[in-house]
Amino acid sequence: MKTELESGLADYMAGFDGENGPNVYFLANSQQQARLLFEGSRTMINKSPWLSERFVPNRSEIRYPKTGGTIVAMSAEKSNKDGENVHFAVFDEIHEYQDYALINVMKNSRGMREQPLIVYITTAGYVLDGPLVDMVDQAHDTLKNYDDDINNRTFYFIAALDKEEEVNDPTKWIKANPNIGLMKMADMINDFKDARRVPNQYADWLTKRFNIFAEADEMSFVTPEIIQKNTRHVDPDSLLDRDCIGGYDLSDTEDFTSACLEFPLDDGGVFILEHSWIPHARYERDKNPERIRKWEKLGDVTIIPGDYVDYTYVLDWFNEQAEKYNIVQINYDYAKAIRLNKELEEAGFNTQVTRQGFTTLGGPLQNFKEMLLDGKVAYNEQSMFKWYLSNVQLRQDRNNNWLPTKTSMSRKIDGFAAALDAHVSVVDMLVEPESDGPVSMFISFN
Repeated sequence: MKTELESGLADYMAGFDGENGPNVYFLANSQQQARLLFEGSRTMINKSPWLSERFVPNRSEIRYPKTGGTIVAMSAEKSNKDGENVHFAVFDEIHEYQDYALINVMKNSRGMREQPLIVYITTAGYVLDGPLVDMVDQAHDTLKNYDDDINNRTFYFIAALDKEEEVNDPTKWIKANPNIGLMKMADMINDFKDARRVPNQYADWLTKRFNIFAEADEMSFVTPEIIQKNTRHVDPDSLLDRDCIGGYDLSDTEDFTSACLEFPLDDGGVFILEHSWIPHARYERDKNPERIRKWEKLGDVTIIPGDYVDYTYVLDWFNEQAEKYNIVQINYDYAKAIRLNKELEEAGFNTQVTRQGFTTLGGPLQNFKEMLLDGKVAYNEQSMFKWYLSNVQLRQDRNNNWLPTKTSMSRKIDGFAAALDAHVSVVDMLVEPESDGPVSMFISFN
């Protein structure tokens, strides 16, 4: 349905939009995907005597001689995309994009056009840190706050189930499938009943049929839906002089480094205050530097000059926080922290080694997930910490104990690792409260 719509729109924009020499592009992450839309447009022309008299539908390019218009397929695989002078562009399956490289080139090439148009079409997907997630956040912000006139030049249309539980009610499926009247519902229902027993197939239904972001791997730590349960905001100034536990994850000096404070709250929840650092050289190598710049503007990360992270930045951050909060203890991984730990002790902090094994981390990891499931983890919806959470995957030992690992080399979990180190001690503070207030109990399933 969307292929036919965009193919027809491309034909119109190339020949009948009143633009001189309009360049029209079908874009996708791969050339093969981009060709699907192109072939749809070419087929439409070939089957219409009226259109075929006006267009020249070659194999690699569709031309409209009267206006000098062209339609071509292009992908992220093309190395040089500058100077394209876009009049109309269709990005297909934007959920597969991991960065803004192709998007930015096309957006920046519209300057000489009076009425350019870019369309993004997609289902949901598995890339939880790519451009689509940003677009969906912007869409919800624009639509929920319509009277604020946040963005009146972009038309957003989202068709999705409101919550995962609705997958079991076919009467709700129309929310994600506006053309459901053209589908064979009986076959669709039977196919879903079979697919929901297999995690990978079920995840594919969530993303492709119901437009709910999902992880296909059953060992993923949390789903996007679970992350969305934890939207509580806490004013850090309301926690002045409150007890908290620190944690840090140094990773490699040439990569991400993170530190955090975790506060046990009176209602049995926790608040995470986290910050990260990245060397400028590593930032320049990142697949999505625009995202890091966004996090920098939000105050989530500091881009450090040079090739590596000087751990003095971490020391200074803890010293700064200690002026506002009562840091009872700082937990750390001994493997990479000998010098920094010594400096922290000399600065007056109490530090504690946190062994990075199943015995030490397994229980706190499970408890942290249970708190996420209950919506009891507040981090003020910090975009970078949300990214860390979505990157965590689980690995089990033979006794079903868990340890966190990252889903891929490019998907970092350093901020979560720092929080988990702190949570090892925060669990005890939740189990043994100092007051008579509400208590969050940790129950082990081992």
